[in-house]
Amino acid sequence: MTAAAETAGREGRSTSARARRRESRATGPTGPAYITRGIPTYDIAPEESLVRIERTAERILAEIGIDFRGGDTRAIELWRKAGAEVTGERIRFPPGLVTEVLRTAPREFVQHARNPARSVVIGGRHTVMAPSYGSPFVMDLDRGRRYGTIEDFRNFVKLGQSSPWLHHSGGTVCEPTDVPVNKRHLDMVMAHLTLSDRAFLGSVTAEERVEDSVEMARIVFGADFTDANCVVMGNFNVNSPLVWDATMTTGMRAYARANQGTVIVPFILGGAMGPVTMAGAIAQAHAETLVGCALSQLDRPGAPTIYGNFLSSMSLRSGSPTFGTPEPAIGSMIVGQLARRAGLPLRCAGNFTNSKLPDAQAMGESTMSMLSAIHCGANFLLHSAGFLDGLLSMSYEKFILDADLCGALHSYMAGVVVDDDTLAMDAFREVGPGSHFLGCVHTMRHYQTAFWDSQTADNEPWETWSENGGTDAMTRANRRWKQVLADYEAPPMDEATREALEDFVARRKASMEDAWH
Repeated sequence: MTAAAETAGREGRSTSARARRRESRATGPTGPAYITRGIPTYDIAPEESLVRIERTAERILAEIGIDFRGGDTRAIELWRKAGAEVTGERIRFPPGLVTEVLRTAPREFVQHARNPARSVVIGGRHTVMAPSYGSPFVMDLDRGRRYGTIEDFRNFVKLGQSSPWLHHSGGTVCEPTDVPVNKRHLDMVMAHLTLSDRAFLGSVTAEERVEDSVEMARIVFGADFTDANCVVMGNFNVNSPLVWDATMTTGMRAYARANQGTVIVPFILGGAMGPVTMAGAIAQAHAETLVGCALSQLDRPGAPTIYGNFLSSMSLRSGSPTFGTPEPAIGSMIVGQLARRAGLPLRCAGNFTNSKLPDAQAMGESTMSMLSAIHCGANFLLHSAGFLDGLLSMSYEKFILDADLCGALHSYMAGVVVDDDTLAMDAFREVGPGSHFLGCVHTMRHYQTAFWDSQTADNEPWETWSENGGTDAMTRANRRWKQVLADYEAPPMDEATREALEDFVARRKASMEDAWH
């Protein structure tokens, strides 16, 4: 690990449980740069089961193989040179080949932020939470469901920057459909770099858009620093089952060539893009993910890469996707074990829901899914805030409710501190039998930091709640996001850097005609 990673790791580990609880009262982006977990992972599968899944994944790769479609001949040639069997677009991988290629992939790395204090460590015992990603629609209680715009995109970046409980700016937090398809990546990266000072994800939809994202990062971080460090990542999806297309592989390799991060994610809808049984779906995902991660190493050994997974179920009566259900949640436990055995940082699960409103269904499904990510040991948590409508809609109110849950998880993951102070013998001596602890010295010393305080829950008596209007959580979240945006202040940026970014974006936009498809 680099010196920067070691420093960042020490800083993360030095954040005590009490400090995390103290941060939970904050209203601005003053929380820790990332979480260093104080609780163990929940490993449910015995060795025999893990070995069987790994061997099945190897059999899938060796006997069936993966198609590399769309004309990325360079990727196919890299695999041929590495020792794979190539037949047209079909590649089969001898047992052990992919594992050997992955030996150069880092177990842990730093993604640097524009504000060095917000750089994140990805891997090991660290957890980084980022907003949801990829929705074409946005939603709020005032205007309902509608196509996302660049104004919505910027608003969500501002909400993320303003949250003390999110650590990363994310990527395509919603699709800005009012900007041409071939130019919107420039506006999105610009928003991340200017409206946030946190780490971010760049474009993945075409190789030249990846290169634009990297070039904009170079303007901010410097070319030499960018070549030596991870400052931007891309989130890439497999075309499950067992297909990697050229749009994804050329983009992955472009990030890897620049020494930037790749997040490799199969989206397996059980019964459609993979087996209906969790064990089979996990074996398929394991095979697809390892091949994607390994491709980054063929292009540039040592480039950071993340083992991603997006298990989902479906309604076998209607064919509709379902999210936040128990089978993928418990499957994530095994995914976490496999990622650690592969020696790769993990991205999986998030605040998933199929609900159409930020209601009880939404938060029930989200909590089940999010806790599975926490317990399985996820290091990078995309979809931590805003996910609604089966990922079709990014919700302003759900964003606020999810971020609040993320705040609770900071305290949850800190575990229980056991020392002379927390065992509280001085309080027992002061209070004695039959009295109360409300005014004792120990309580007064801890009353601001002992418990996490929700920024959206109502804990007042019924009478007080009723007198104040009897509002529900959705309404309180609606008020809060509006207040957060009203209070938002952009992080400072060097004016010359901003001008250089603006000039780059203007020149790139002028170089091409608008394309809407």
